[in-house]
This record gives sequence, structure tokens and C-alpha cells, in this order.
Amino acid sequence: MTEQDFVVIDTEGKHALSEIAVIDSQGKIIYEAFTEDHPNNTAIRLKCKSLRNIVSEFATLVQRKKLVCHYAAHDSKVLRNSFIQAGVRLPSFSFECSCELARRCFPNLPEYSLRYLSKHFLLKVKNRLFDANCAHTARYDAEFTYHLYRNLKEHLAMYERLRNTYNPFSSSRVDTPFQDHIDLQAVYHSEYEILKSIINDIKCDSNQQSKGAVVIGEAGAGKTHLMMRLAKERLKTNRLLFIRQPNNANAVVYHTYARILESFAEGIPDTPHTQLEQLLANSFVKILKSIDQVTTTQKGTQILSALEQDSLSLYSRIGSEGTKRNRDWWQYIERHIMDWWTNRYTAAGYSAAILQGILKFCRYTDRRKKDMVRRWLAVNEIPDEQAKDIGLENWHDDISKEEFSLEAITTFGTLSTLDEPLIIIFDQLEGLSDKPTLLKNFGSAVKEILTHVPNSLIILNLFPDRWEQFQQFFDGSVVDRVSQYKVHLNRPNNDKLRDILSLKAQSVDLDLNQLFERSELDDILSQNSIRAVLNRAAAYYRYKAQNIPLPSAPLASSKPTSSTSLETRLHRLENEVNQLKQAITGITTPLQPLSAFPQEAIATSDVSTEHPVADYLLQKQRELEQDYDACPHIISDSDDWGKLNEIVAAFGLLQSIDIDQLRLGKKVLPEHLQLRIGDRTFVIGFLNISSSSFFHRIANFNQLVLSHPKTQFRLIRDAREPQIMGKKSQEEIGKLSHSPNGLFAIMDKTDRINFELAYNLIVDIHNRDVDADMVTALHVLSEQLDTYWLTTIMSG
Repeated sequence: MTEQDFVVIDTEGKHALSEIAVIDSQGKIIYEAFTEDHPNNTAIRLKCKSLRNIVSEFATLVQRKKLVCHYAAHDSKVLRNSFIQAGVRLPSFSFECSCELARRCFPNLPEYSLRYLSKHFLLKVKNRLFDANCAHTARYDAEFTYHLYRNLKEHLAMYERLRNTYNPFSSSRVDTPFQDHIDLQAVYHSEYEILKSIINDIKCDSNQQSKGAVVIGEAGAGKTHLMMRLAKERLKTNRLLFIRQPNNANAVVYHTYARILESFAEGIPDTPHTQLEQLLANSFVKILKSIDQVTTTQKGTQILSALEQDSLSLYSRIGSEGTKRNRDWWQYIERHIMDWWTNRYTAAGYSAAILQGILKFCRYTDRRKKDMVRRWLAVNEIPDEQAKDIGLENWHDDISKEEFSLEAITTFGTLSTLDEPLIIIFDQLEGLSDKPTLLKNFGSAVKEILTHVPNSLIILNLFPDRWEQFQQFFDGSVVDRVSQYKVHLNRPNNDKLRDILSLKAQSVDLDLNQLFERSELDDILSQNSIRAVLNRAAAYYRYKAQNIPLPSAPLASSKPTSSTSLETRLHRLENEVNQLKQAITGITTPLQPLSAFPQEAIATSDVSTEHPVADYLLQKQRELEQDYDACPHIISDSDDWGKLNEIVAAFGLLQSIDIDQLRLGKKVLPEHLQLRIGDRTFVIGFLNISSSSFFHRIANFNQLVLSHPKTQFRLIRDAREPQIMGKKSQEEIGKLSHSPNGLFAIMDKTDRINFELAYNLIVDIHNRDVDADMVTALHVLSEQLDTYWLTTIMSG
């Protein structure tokens, strides 16, 4: 049976029919008749016929056609009785009931009458909505049944397509500027132009003084998305450096520097090279142009001509690593750059060593050596044989990482004066608001960066209320420097939001107007931010494609906009009244507006779809798994300590946890926390450093283990850090692991992802990137990670 092999019918009459109407698959009325005893036969006498003639003509007209009716059981009974009463043989009819189809597609509606469904879907006949005063005439009801049936069939066809199509609205968050998301450039175009003009001002400033800008917007306004636009357009010219919220008050500058190193490892679009390699290549070309011995020789001018057209071609021109040509070239590059630096600046402090490290990083193509240099640049003491292998002098344990980090960032800024301004972005800062020491140290760090690092635009992304708080807390000079420019991101109008939705839908070849009903779009567009709009659209999509119940929208979202039609407002009001009825009568399943599909065709959803937090955890876990293998990370004890502290503080909402640290005179211990939970005590520490510092700190840790026999100790080292080879260090590892209350644990990929998953969830709730209550979220997290050692300890 094809799509055209059906007719829509409606009969009126309690026992046998008194009137009947038939509509073909194109919506055209092809038959209408009334019995001779119809009460209105005087008005419709031209269509009045005997019951026998009606059923005979009807049987001939609809043979081999499927009969579509609303409440098919009633119509089939009326037809059967009519054929018997007329003395005509009853054909074998095939029925489909639009009422039952609606029940399967939309199982949560309060009723399924033709009147209700027609109003619910805003169906119209001759441009008019359903009018109860006109109902219960065969033609009127048949016409609305036809439109209802076509509507349901379109939804079913859409369901079949959606169930195998990626949800284009699910990716509503930009976590870092280096991600790739659909970007409607008409949104925040003028705000983006302001940022570009500031970068140009810095570039044109003869003093190359850094400037500050605060980008102010509510959660979900698109602050990080705007930074992504900057990255997409400017990465080929500027270096963009992204720093997430610091978490350790004693290591704010180092945290900033470590995230800058990670950002420098991001690639330049359409090239195999990193941001750091681009910075060095561009700087080298400018240095060569300032050297007379280069600019006055034919060879020198040829080299300059080639490199000025494409500075990154430097890396392909100098030969393969290990060849004489490659060694000679790098000696030439290093000599000129180091000479330029010492003549213009100084060889004192750390800057010359940092520059040497940058040169080594760009010199090596071997990933193993690049990783060694990256660890060295991160002020991590590496094994002596590795330091020798990459030609760098090892660090000592007494180096101040905060001082080093500020000088390193300053060195990058100074190099950028030969290139383009740096764009340094601080994001996800909302969690600092309840940590006064961390917030104060962050303000001081930003002031130091603005003071010492040249040629940079420093951007702070903040909520409006957080910016107000920061202004009261920061020193006035910090506020003045940071907020030289203020960029406000207000909610775009509905036309632009609709354009964003259309662009998302088009990415998977869907039409927005076919995907969502008008009332659904009104509900989606009534949300208070870009992210909320996308999240609501994603929820409708999941409901349509997977039958996942549509969560209740925030109360504010039900406010009609000026563009909302009166019909839609009445429709929304009717839905809200029905929801209220359900609540009063104890029906717990809320009315779901316009979505869902046949349940028998849909697999039961697993736990990942039962709660928004579980859904977030599933998506975030996938991102972390990809990130673990794809991106280089600077792993530090101070950062892991800060993450643990954040996790423990959050779980303190579930039960009382006393947090402290142990001491061993003036001896240096691994970064650690002591946790008292009920009658149990735990010490959790991190030791990702290498060489002699590792030995001394684990030996000191073992002394604590011996002197606190009732405390459980765990010392953690990331699996990606170099393996400990020293005999004495291995002996200390053995002592710890064989003690009754100690464990040396390697944090493998699974453990790292679980650790980061817990930390990210907590931080994203603080930053309002996840709309969830913290206590509820932690319970969901504990259920999801029920075998993870840390959540087992935290949840008791």
C-alpha cells in the first residue's frame, strides 16, 4: 500500500450512520452524503440518499483503500451496522486510527480528542483553528482528521530520520577557543570588532604596552564562543593563550604559565606547526632583518625573501633532524637569536635559559624530545640523562616556580614584539568568588602580567555579578588596568537566535521549520541565553528522536515575547493549565509539548539519559578520553592538589570532612591533603617530579606513613610522567607500597579521566555551565563512578 492508498473518513450517527464524509490522500473532499432521515435534511436535501445507496457508493469508492478515522473503533462499528441494516454485504476494510497513532507518538498528553489534538498542533482548515461549535459534522471532522493524520505521519517520518542523525543542538558549550563549533558571525559582531580594534591599538602602540579587557555576560551568553571566533580568525597571525580558573592560591602564576605552554602546543590552521613554532619563526625573520651581515649579502636577502613570504617554511628548509644541514641551520638560528636577546635585553635571570628551551622545542621533530623539552620548560626536574639528551641544563629543586613563570611569560611577550600581540584569555573564573586568598593572588598575578608582559591583550571573561564582586575585592590599580575596555554580551534578539538554530539544523541537512512546531520554537526561543536556547532545542530533539522526556522549562521561559502570536499564547496557556491539573491530581508525568514517537520503536534509555548530570558526565567523559591522547598536558603537583582540594570541598556538602596538611619539620613533603571523615583519616598526595627531588620527598612521605599507623596514605603519580629508575627511589616506592597503611599509585588513563571528570563537574556547576544542584550532582557522580576509589572515600 502506497502513501496515496488511503482515505480519511468520518461518520456521524450512534448506531447506523446519518452522514459521512470522505477525503482523499491529497486533502480533497471526494464524497459527502446524508441519510434521508437526517434531522437537517431540508438544508442538505441535494446530498440526501438512502442508506443502501450511501453504503454501496462508499464501498465502490474506497475499495482497496485504507480507511483513516479518529476513534476508528466507533466508525467501524457504525459502518458495520449500516451495511447490515441496508442489507449490503460488508466488505473487508483496513482501518488506521489517528487517535491511537497520536497516543503512541505522544504518550503524555492529557487527552486525545480531535478537538484537543487539533488545538494542540494548531491545525487549521481554511485558515481557521478548530471550533467546537462546528464539530461533529462529518465533513468538518474529516477535514481536521486529515490534517492531524498528515501531521502525525510527518512526525513519524521525521523520527525515522532523527533517530539516525546526530543531535545538532547538543553541542551548546565551547570549552576552549581551540574547539570548532558553528559560528554565526552576525551575533556579537560589533563586540568582536571592539576586541579586534584593541589588538590593533596594541600593535600600533610604539611602547607596545599591554591592555586589559573584561568581557561581561551571563552564563551561556557566549563568552568563550567569542574567544573561539578570535582563535579561528587570528591564529594565523596572533598567538592565543587560554587559561582556565586557577585552583591553588600558592601557584597562580605557575598555573597561568602551564596553561600558556599547553596553548602554545595548539596547531596553526592548515599547517603542521604549533603556535610556539610560529612565534619563533616570525621572530627569527624579524631578527634576521635587523642584522647587517644578513641584509647586505645575496644569500641573506634570498633567505629573507623566502621566509618573509612564509616564515613557517623555515622548518622545511633546514633539512631533516640529525642531518648536518639541520645542525648547521639551528646553530645559525640559535646564535643570532641569543645574540639579539643578550644585546637588547640581558642574559641574567631565567630569560636566556627559557629562550634556549623555546629554541630546543622548535628544533626537535621527535615527539619524545618535544615532550622532554615541554616538561623542562614547565620547570619540572627531569632525569639527568634526558636533560643531557636534549642539550639543556637540569633545574634544581629550590627554584621559585612563581618567579620563573612570570619571567617566562614576559619572555614570550617580548618575543611577540617581533611578531603580533599575544591574546591572553582568562576564563571560568566564577569559582574564585568564594576563595578570598585565591582571588586576591589571582588579582595580583594579573597585575604583574599587565605590568611586566608587553604587547598583550589580557581578557577576563566574567559574569556581571562576579565583575562587581571582583571590583570590590581587587586593588584599584588592578581594576583600572584590567578594565580599560568593557565588552558586554547581551542576549541576541530572537531573529538571530533563530538563525543560530537554523545554522545548526542545516549542518545535518534538517530544516528548522520542519523539525519544530511553531509553539516549540516559541518555547525554545523564550529561554534567557544562547546556551539555554540550544539546550532546549537539544531537549526537544532528544524527545523526538529517542523519546527521552522533555524536562520542564525554567519558569522565566514561559514569558511570551512581543513576537509570540495570540494563538501560540493561548496554546501555551492551555498546556500550562493542563500541567496544573495534572499536578493537582497527582499525575507526576508532566505534559510534554509537541514531541515523542512510537515507544515500541525506541530502545529503553540507559542511565546516561535519566538525569542531565549523567548526560553531562557521559559527554564530558568522551571529551576527556579524546583529550587524554590528543593533547599535550603540563602535569603538576600543585595543579592536582588544587583539583583535589576543589573536589573535597564540594563533597563536604554531603558529609563533614576536616581538611588539613601534615608537617615534618622543615623537610619538603609532596603536595598533599589530610582528610578526616568520621573516624577515618586519609592522606592523599601527588609526586609527579623526577630525579633527586622525587627521592627526598617520597622518603619524607614514608616517615609520615610510619609515624601515623592509623592513617591511610596514598601517593599518586601520573602514568604519563617518566618512569622512576633510580635505585634509591625505587626502594622508597617499595617501602610505601608494602606498608600496611600506604600505597604508591600510578594514575592511569581511567583514573585520570575519573579525577578530571569529578573536578570538571564541580567547576562547571560553579561556573553555571551545568544547570544542576551541587548535592544532587555529587550523588549522580558517585553512582556513575561507584568503583572509583576517590568517590568511594568521599561518599562514605
